[in-house]
Formats: sequence, structure tokens, C-alpha cells
Amino acid sequence: MSYSDEVLRRCKDPQNVGSLPKDADDVGTGLVGAPSCGDVMKLQIKVDEGGKIVDAKFKTFGCGAAIAASALATERIMGKTVDEACTLKNTVLARELSLPPVKIHCSLLAEDAVKAAVNDYRKKQEAKSIGGTISE
Repeated sequence: MSYSDEVLRRCKDPQNVGSLPKDADDVGTGLVGAPSCGDVMKLQIKVDEGGKIVDAKFKTFGCGAAIAASALATERIMGKTVDEACTLKNTVLARELSLPPVKIHCSLLAEDAVKAAVNDYRKKQEAKSIGGTISE
């Protein structure tokens, strides 16, 4: 199986690789994996006070398609609100990367990682607001 030029380009020079401080209130972390193939994705978002994603980072251990899907997902959600980020669909990632059917699960992992990061961020905000109410 050969990868598309888009996957190869993103693997050769992946954008947004790295980590954000996971304990920060404005950072959400999503960690997902596919036991069937061993791919693991950590995707993080940094959100400003207006609810807009101002930074996104990923670390992926897996095949080229998984790395490319992670990189593309971070690019697509940057500048979006957390609600908008949750509308990202794996089918869009798979189509843009020209993933073969056996690699579609990589785009699904990226979608799941985004949603997990948003959920983590929302839980932190909820805990923060509850904590703020209690201490006032």
C-alpha cells in the first residue's frame, strides 16, 4: 500500500507536533488509541477566554496515516470555537488525505482525539466554575 502525496508531505514535515501543559485550565487533552493497530494519539487544545482554540498540538505514535490525520486535525481546528471543533468529521480528513479504506480508522482516531480534548477542556471549565462558586 502506498500513501498519497498529502500523507507523505505531512509525515515528512508534520505541523503542530508537541505538548501543552496538561494541567493548565485553558488546555484540554485527548488521548485515544486503536488497540487493533497500535496507534495512539494525544491531541491538545489551548482555548482563549472567548472559547476559541488558539493553539493545538499533537503527539502520535503510529503509522503515517495516523500522523498525517493528527496534523491535519490540529490545522483544521485552530481558530475555531470548541463547538466548531466538535463538528470536524473523519470523512473530511480521510478525503483530504486520500486515505485508503484500510486507513480510515486513523482519521476516526483524529476526530475522537479532538472531541476528547474538547471534553477535557469543558470538564476543567466546569470544575473551575464550581470551585469559583464555592469559594466566593
